Amino acid sequence: MQTEARDRLSSLGWTGPDDVDLLWSLSRAPDADLALATLIRLRDADPEAWPELDRLLRRDKRFRGRLLSVIGGSDALGDHLVAEPGVWRRLLADELPDAIAVRAALLGAVEATVEPGAEQRGDLLYRAAVTGPDAVVALRRAYRDQLMVLAAHDLAATVEDEPVLYLPEVGARLSDLADAALTAALAVAIATVLDDKPLEAELAVIAMGKCGARELNYVSDVDVVFVAEPADAASARIAGEMMRVGSSAFFDVDAGLRPEGKRGALTRTLESHVAYYRRWAKTWEFQALLKARAMTGSMKLGAAYVEATAPMVWDASERDDFVPEVQAMRRRVESLVPPEEKARNLKLGRGGLRDVEFAVQLLQMVHGRVDPDLHVQSTVDALAALTDGGYIGRDDGANFAASYQFLRMLEHRLQLQRLQRTHLLPDPADTAAMRWLARAAHVRPEGTNDAEQVLRRELRKQRTRVRQLHEKLFYRPLLESVARLDKGALRLSDESAKRQLAVLGWAFPDRALAHIRVLGSEPGRSGQIQMLILPGLLEHISDTPDPDAGLLNYRRLCDEVVGVEWFLRLLRDDGVVAERLMHVLGTSEYIADLLMRSPDVIQLYSTGATGPKLTEVDSADVVKGLVASTMRASDLNRAIAVARSHRRAELARIASADLLGLMTVQQVCRALSTVWAAVLGAALDKVIASTAGGRAGAPARIAVIGMGRLGGGELGYGSDADVLFVCEPVEGVAEPEAVRWAQSVADQVRSLLGTPSADPPLEVDVGLRPEGKNGPIVRTLASYEAYYRQWAEAWEVQALLRAHSVAGDEDLGLRFLHMIDVTRYPEGGVSSDAVKEIRRIKARVDSERLPRGADPATHTKLGRGGLADVEWTVQLMQLRYAHRHPELHNTSTLETLDAIRDLELLTSDQVEMLADAWLTATKARNALVLVRGKPVDQLPGPGRALRSVAYAAGWPQDEAQEFLENYMRVTRRAKAVVVEVFES
Repeated sequence: MQTEARDRLSSLGWTGPDDVDLLWSLSRAPDADLALATLIRLRDADPEAWPELDRLLRRDKRFRGRLLSVIGGSDALGDHLVAEPGVWRRLLADELPDAIAVRAALLGAVEATVEPGAEQRGDLLYRAAVTGPDAVVALRRAYRDQLMVLAAHDLAATVEDEPVLYLPEVGARLSDLADAALTAALAVAIATVLDDKPLEAELAVIAMGKCGARELNYVSDVDVVFVAEPADAASARIAGEMMRVGSSAFFDVDAGLRPEGKRGALTRTLESHVAYYRRWAKTWEFQALLKARAMTGSMKLGAAYVEATAPMVWDASERDDFVPEVQAMRRRVESLVPPEEKARNLKLGRGGLRDVEFAVQLLQMVHGRVDPDLHVQSTVDALAALTDGGYIGRDDGANFAASYQFLRMLEHRLQLQRLQRTHLLPDPADTAAMRWLARAAHVRPEGTNDAEQVLRRELRKQRTRVRQLHEKLFYRPLLESVARLDKGALRLSDESAKRQLAVLGWAFPDRALAHIRVLGSEPGRSGQIQMLILPGLLEHISDTPDPDAGLLNYRRLCDEVVGVEWFLRLLRDDGVVAERLMHVLGTSEYIADLLMRSPDVIQLYSTGATGPKLTEVDSADVVKGLVASTMRASDLNRAIAVARSHRRAELARIASADLLGLMTVQQVCRALSTVWAAVLGAALDKVIASTAGGRAGAPARIAVIGMGRLGGGELGYGSDADVLFVCEPVEGVAEPEAVRWAQSVADQVRSLLGTPSADPPLEVDVGLRPEGKNGPIVRTLASYEAYYRQWAEAWEVQALLRAHSVAGDEDLGLRFLHMIDVTRYPEGGVSSDAVKEIRRIKARVDSERLPRGADPATHTKLGRGGLADVEWTVQLMQLRYAHRHPELHNTSTLETLDAIRDLELLTSDQVEMLADAWLTATKARNALVLVRGKPVDQLPGPGRALRSVAYAAGWPQDEAQEFLENYMRVTRRAKAVVVEVFES
């Protein structure tokens, strides 16, 4: 490359001592090699003009800075200069043309003349003499000329000591250029559609988006809306032709922001626009109107449109659906960025331009209803107005304006390079591209760091600052208002603070403000830390389905941990813990209540060496600790309290990991079953020890057999523990005495565990025992065997399919299981009468067991394709085939389904449908308990409750309806399989 550059410089004659200044300037171009190559092309394209150009480059320092910077900063504009000989002379002027001169240049390109009467009315309506392809070519050339002049002045400071054009001026001049371009395109459209006929309709073009706010990019769509009086076919044809010409010659002209979007009429009357916005418009459409500006055409009609729609913008924050729509819009924008591009996307990535624009517009819409000083359009102007009004701290406002302008400037440089619409930073590994961007952005070396390293550091700094945007802009002023730390500082009034909280998602902003006031006023070191961390915590809480409950839960938690030194320090020092805790507190009453009594679990919210600490805990270790602590307790009541404490902490850990998406449904169910069995076993052992001095002195051995979901290792948060108690006298003890003693032990265990407490209940249900409620709670092994062989009914055989030993004497429990295998997996299979009885009972359950008023489509347990349907189907398959296939001797629903598929008793598709329904219903049922804090089986209808349940189940809040539809679709497919199996 050096040899090639030397040869090129020699061919230009730029190698002597008189050329040093010229060479220094060339070396400062964003891409010196590109600039040099373009100079060679310019000379070759117009050799007769080269001596003049060479002389000007040597003598006119300002011209040199403009030319070398633009050909070193933009491939595309360099190509334009080469393709249009002599156009470089436009860079000789030291002053930029004003908006009137730019409009005259564009109109002159198509020889446009003013429409009769337009000048007197103040309208920008012209008719072109040049139309068709010639008009597009002429307009493209004229537009590119003007763009080149602006870019050269914008970039000149990178090469020579020229005045810097700051972002607001660049954006405004680009918007003026867009206005002029579309004024000329409209002139061509009028001539094309009307020919010599008079223009009888009024047609106004409204600029929206960045163009409307006069902060346009170099390469951007220009959003427009058309207003016409009358809105007839002719006006629509003119609008369509203007868009076609503009999109062909300049940039994409997009009318997608019009009422009804791309499906709506291209032109509407003012009355029609107003009627639509009053009745049908969504929140994002009012947000778009914030930047509406009369652009060209009938300026009087355009002004009337802006005047009629502007008040609606400021009333939009009062709409019932404002908060969820705004939050959904924000999440939708973030979801559009491919994961591999998030770190590089200046616009949509985290800490990017959209974060600033979104936050500023939201604050404007919140407070602009009562403060007309906020009725400004550009982001920079809005930041200034919000700062002056005290809605943003002065330092914060200045910092964010600087960050925004820095990121926008990088966006401009990236777009100028090839005149392509892009927001992507170069790949971090592409050092050459990053170096070019640094030079184009006028980033200079600092100390031992070259320009590229300085740019990387500055990018990190600016994006980190913007990432704190919502905390700074939304919540810091609230804290300053309620804490009254600085009497001289501007602060929000209570009404402004409540209005801001309301639009950020709080349903009861007065209560929220009271909580914030209490938290921000804590005395001593705790209060100082709270003031530091609260803005970030409030930001996280606002992203949850129920910010009001989240903030209340946080305040309650702070009251519970007063004096616990590690708590606030952990939230301050570990952002992951803070974010996860707020996520939990704003979503789950179940977990919040557990954490009030087991706050130590919060320390597991951090990340360890191998991943989240919540999932590093081994359930086996939890069981050992629970049993050991229970056995060390001095008395029965103390022992049960200790067992409850261990269970509480483990439930908090499991539920937190579940809600945060760190455990699968199967892992959650297995862990819940393990801790339930451990509590049951520890309670049993402690009672035996207290009444008989330990197992060695006990008159009988006792085993606890888990039934239902406990036996299958598939407990949910709201499940009871279905069990059977079985005993066996020790040698020398009479059976009646052994049974009486075992009965008293079982009664004590059930009573102690069932004692009401603040924790989730520990109900031990023995309803599946022989003879049901009429039968004894404890039987001997021999008694069970006699009963099942002689009297067992079909439903009891079915219930035994999920029997599994979970506590007590392991040998007795194992012998019980072997004994019942004869009943549940009999030789030759269960009788056809038993299968018929199961089908009859299932039909009765379907028709009678569903609670009154429940929706069968969304009842997770007994509804269509719900848990009961899937489990009964699996159990029917076991009853019919387990005698031939030992693989079906399994208490787990999902594992049995795997065996059914492997044995080809059902197709893979059928098994997948059943498994998917079971997992979906279990996840939904667990989510219901997490949100409500108590066992619930019925999914709610659309609304906040459904959003909360969907969120707890791992779905975005704005996809709550999709969550519900997915549930119904999955369970409907499963029901078809259930019906097919039961009818076969």
